[in-house]
Amino acid sequence: MEFVEVREGLSKILVPKAERIYDAPVFYNPIMALNRDISVLALGVLKPGTVLDALSATGIRGIRYALETPAEEVWLNDINPDAFNLILKNVRLNLGLEGKPLGEKRVAFEGEKRVVANLDDANRLMAEKFRHFDFLDLDPFGSPVEFLDTALRSVKRRGVLAVTATDTGVLCGAYRHACRRKYLAEPIRGELCHEAGLRILIATVVRYAAKYDLGVEVLLAYYRDHYFRAFLRLKSGARKADESLSNLGYLRQDANGRFEYETTFLPEKPSAYGPLWLGPLKTQEFVDEMLNLAGAHPLSHRKTLPFLETLAGELDIPFHYDTHALARRNNLQVGKLAGIIEALRERGYRATRTHFSPMAVKTDAPFEEVLEVLKSLQ
Repeated sequence: MEFVEVREGLSKILVPKAERIYDAPVFYNPIMALNRDISVLALGVLKPGTVLDALSATGIRGIRYALETPAEEVWLNDINPDAFNLILKNVRLNLGLEGKPLGEKRVAFEGEKRVVANLDDANRLMAEKFRHFDFLDLDPFGSPVEFLDTALRSVKRRGVLAVTATDTGVLCGAYRHACRRKYLAEPIRGELCHEAGLRILIATVVRYAAKYDLGVEVLLAYYRDHYFRAFLRLKSGARKADESLSNLGYLRQDANGRFEYETTFLPEKPSAYGPLWLGPLKTQEFVDEMLNLAGAHPLSHRKTLPFLETLAGELDIPFHYDTHALARRNNLQVGKLAGIIEALRERGYRATRTHFSPMAVKTDAPFEEVLEVLKSLQ
């Protein structure tokens, strides 16, 4: 295998040389640097003791956790022997330590922090390390659902589970039957699909967690590029699980773009999309603390800080109006987004931009008011 060295954050990583990232025997995606930046900042706020990167590939995420966060013990795991050997190379490269074998498939690096590299199926490792991790990171290729049960038993009952889903086509309704199979949910197509897909993902974790009498607090959840990402703090107890389940519900949308949603266990009307999470997508204090850290942290992606600023300033209510789609649906000309937001605020409503679309507005104004604003700016 021929390698090239890349730098990200405080780490330097050997990655396999390949014409396309998907051709490499061990996967490394430079686009996900923003995802890893945000994850590093999240750990900077949470200060977990024990951390698992369950699907490590090159080891970039776990190594950044070891180098850039207060975590005291970081586990890096992969089922691919090529990935495991590359993780060992990259840990040595960054920590300057020789590891101590703990059997054929596990090597511990004991320095200022403890880093453990592991070769195994992620589900088997998580089943072994019952209630061991303060922070558990699931960043699979595709859907995370096959790992959720063991992840929820491996993370501590008041720990944090970070979940990535890259099967956006499934969650956004392009593969409706796959969404029903994997997430037991009905997805929506159109301009609301990305927010609905993120909320379906969270709702799925909430339902899985409830089986173990665990509730879920969303610290931060977002959509970016080709993936969804959620940082979820677990809350122990049947009452907490019930509270989380009470935030599940369904979405409907009319042909003119008007939408409505209801928090209910079963939909009361036909043509409902969900179940999906209708609670908050962020804890404001958590995001503000991440922003404070970002100012002094060596971020690897130039868009991390502005993206985090958008998330921090975004109105946290379910769903949004895509102004271009709304204009198209109602035979209107679309005005500038800044003007639409200003006009809504002048009418006494809250309104902000949203990270889900550069053409969309989050507002608590009723549909008719949003339409009137669009018409007034013709």
